[in-house]
Amino acid sequence: MYMARRILLACLAFFGFQFIFSQSMSDDQVVRYVMEQQEKGKDQQYIVSQLLQKGVTVDQLRRIRKKYEAEQKQPGALDLTGTTQPKSGTSRLRTNKEKTRDERQKQNGYMVRSRREIKDGEDKTLKGQQLNEEIGFMDIDSLIYYRNYFKEDDRQVFGRNIFNNEMLTFEPSMNIPTPANYRLGAGDAVIIDVWGASQTTFEGTVSPDGTVTIEGVGPLALAGMTVKEANEYVKKQLGRFYANSNITLTVGETRSIQVQVMGEVMVPGTYTLSALSSAFNALYAAGGISEIGTLRDIKVFRQGRVVSTIDVYDYILNGNTKGDIRLADNDVIVVGPYECLVNIRGKVKRPMFYEMKENESVSRILDYAGGFAGDAYTDNVRLIRKSGREYSVYTVDEFEMNGFLLKDGDSLYVDSVIPRFSNMAEIRGAVFHPGQYQMDGSIKTVRQLIKAADGLREDAFLKRAVMHRQKEDLTMEALSVDVEGIMDGTVADIPLRKNDILFIPSSLDMKGERTLTIDGEVNFPGIYQYADNTTIEDLVLQAGGFTEAASMAKVDVFRRIKNPDAVTDDEKLSETYSFSLRDGLVMGDGQDFHLQPYDEVFVRKSPAYSEQRNVKVSGAVNFSGSYAMDNKDYRLSDLVKAAGGLSSLAYAKGARLQRLLTEEEKKQRESAMKASQIQVYEESLRSEKEFNMAQADSILNLKLDLGDTYPVAINLEKAMKNPGSLDDVRLREGDELVVPQFSNTVKISGEVMYPISINYEKGKPLSYYIKRAGGYADRAHKSRVYTIYMNGSVEQLGRRSSKSIQPGCEIVVPTKPQRNKMTPQEMMTIGTSTASIATMIATLVNILK
Repeated sequence: MYMARRILLACLAFFGFQFIFSQSMSDDQVVRYVMEQQEKGKDQQYIVSQLLQKGVTVDQLRRIRKKYEAEQKQPGALDLTGTTQPKSGTSRLRTNKEKTRDERQKQNGYMVRSRREIKDGEDKTLKGQQLNEEIGFMDIDSLIYYRNYFKEDDRQVFGRNIFNNEMLTFEPSMNIPTPANYRLGAGDAVIIDVWGASQTTFEGTVSPDGTVTIEGVGPLALAGMTVKEANEYVKKQLGRFYANSNITLTVGETRSIQVQVMGEVMVPGTYTLSALSSAFNALYAAGGISEIGTLRDIKVFRQGRVVSTIDVYDYILNGNTKGDIRLADNDVIVVGPYECLVNIRGKVKRPMFYEMKENESVSRILDYAGGFAGDAYTDNVRLIRKSGREYSVYTVDEFEMNGFLLKDGDSLYVDSVIPRFSNMAEIRGAVFHPGQYQMDGSIKTVRQLIKAADGLREDAFLKRAVMHRQKEDLTMEALSVDVEGIMDGTVADIPLRKNDILFIPSSLDMKGERTLTIDGEVNFPGIYQYADNTTIEDLVLQAGGFTEAASMAKVDVFRRIKNPDAVTDDEKLSETYSFSLRDGLVMGDGQDFHLQPYDEVFVRKSPAYSEQRNVKVSGAVNFSGSYAMDNKDYRLSDLVKAAGGLSSLAYAKGARLQRLLTEEEKKQRESAMKASQIQVYEESLRSEKEFNMAQADSILNLKLDLGDTYPVAINLEKAMKNPGSLDDVRLREGDELVVPQFSNTVKISGEVMYPISINYEKGKPLSYYIKRAGGYADRAHKSRVYTIYMNGSVEQLGRRSSKSIQPGCEIVVPTKPQRNKMTPQEMMTIGTSTASIATMIATLVNILK
């Protein structure tokens, strides 16, 4: 119990510390945090969520914002709306006073959001949106906070979002011509222009007493007059002072009126609007209709009586603006709750919820939904009604739709048409126009269906066709059709039924894709389409004719064995035919030989044909370059002879031969390298030691990339003395003979102190040359020293070797293999095992005493 209390106190202390810390972010810390997150590429939604978790409030961000704006504000002449005014003159354009007033209130810090902007009353969403607005000045993307975070209501009612849609605006148009029936009132700005014999302009505002004072004329009582009446009145009053002049009165800034929007709107209350505003402008300012507000019966009251009833559906669907009257001061707009909300789903053009009146029927909601969709079942609709204690379902047919009245909560479903045909017959296969056809009037039988498809193709198989017919239980049955008999009238025609499918096979399709194959010494070997009576000569011509290497003495044809009557297998796999040709024509018994489908023709290569095979000689010869071998037994001596012999400086004893790898040799070398690498991997796994696999793989790649040639050790001196002997190596295509000049140096490399090339001293042993290279290095493998001669041969050297060292050779001292030293852990293991064995032996000795 005591331990549980301690754990609980520790948790409370920890979370209390976290809470205090989350509340301790200063203004500077908030700004730095937002800037850091912005630089990291974080979006505004993430930043707002983090600030909420850290305890930052809207008031704190608002304070930071006001401080920032005060620092950034530049001096300038601004009017009360926050816009720079012209230096002289007065603008005659009107402004939306309520909009600029809201902006001014925000600018002064008195208002966070205007009522007309509020669309969601949830505190959490509002707080997130306020946070977004407050940090927006920090150059963060202006996203709406948690726009997609909160799931929207799936119950979309047609027309409900018209007054709170971000893409729509119902702000009044302020700069339209003043309507002639507009009545002036206190607050209206009037402009009186005089031109002609005299030219002047008078500006004034209608006072609360209803007058405008004109200098030199006196007060003019204009309140309550229409614009037309005011013009006549002003002309009469000013005409006494400005004879022979034209006088007009226009309205500048209009007065503001107060309108009450009450009932089921997002933000009910009193709104100050322009005198040019209509009922829709007021609904827009109130944030639109709430979830339970009506769209069909919105009332406008003036001095206690209804002056207009608004049906938003009439406006949306018919464009009728009759109910959207111009508002007057102290008008009241009342939005009551809806009476009837009905859902329609299925195959209509606009499935959603609709607000209906009590006297509206099923046909009316179908009109609202745009009517039936193209694939709708129109004979009846299904209606589900929540009546009393349980659900009821009604099937409303097309004759009842006009009289069946809807009730609140009804749900209609329009089904789709059945996905099958009522009058279709289909024909497939060997006709000119296969497809689906209307089965009535002119198409009632198989013969008529074939004629409607433009008749049979030439490859149609007429002896038997197949018709698939649907039985009453919707299962299928197959009927045999004698197409040939039906078409020539010897067999009775077959009446069609709906959904019949007639298949007329093609004789070509039944035979399959018949082909011929030709390979070997032709210009375009491959597979060709079979044609009757094709001969070998025809197929050779299609294949581009013979190549120059083709043999006319032997052309083979291999044929499939086909015996459909066989009941046992046969050891024979194919039939073989061989022919000889002269001038491209088959000679002898094959003159009347015709190919059959799937025959394979092989044109052999002439055994006497041979392309040039070149070898190369370079270095100390009289005429270096490439030479073509003139016989299959072409040897080193022949190549030297063809090159004009060795030059005076040639060192025949050091000549070497480079030979190209064949593809088979390349594969063998690669397989050997991989096998050795696998062996290395296995040994490393058995040793259980750390092994660098990547390094081992890179070494393998280096070994594989050894080029396409390899050296062949030769003795050119003996080959020249004994042509045709074993020393006279037979050459093959791609060989290169390199004859060097005499070199009297010896190269020492590998594990010596100072690798170097020194003069050759005849008769000097290995130790002489090692000494001249500074002696052996620490890791030299002294018993494995070898020499590489100029002709490519290699020989191991003893310590006293002297005859094996020749001019131009290279002495290589290899490195000793690295021995794996025992680790301390291994030594301890061996020691422990030895001690255990000794203890066991001592115990046995004591027992045996």
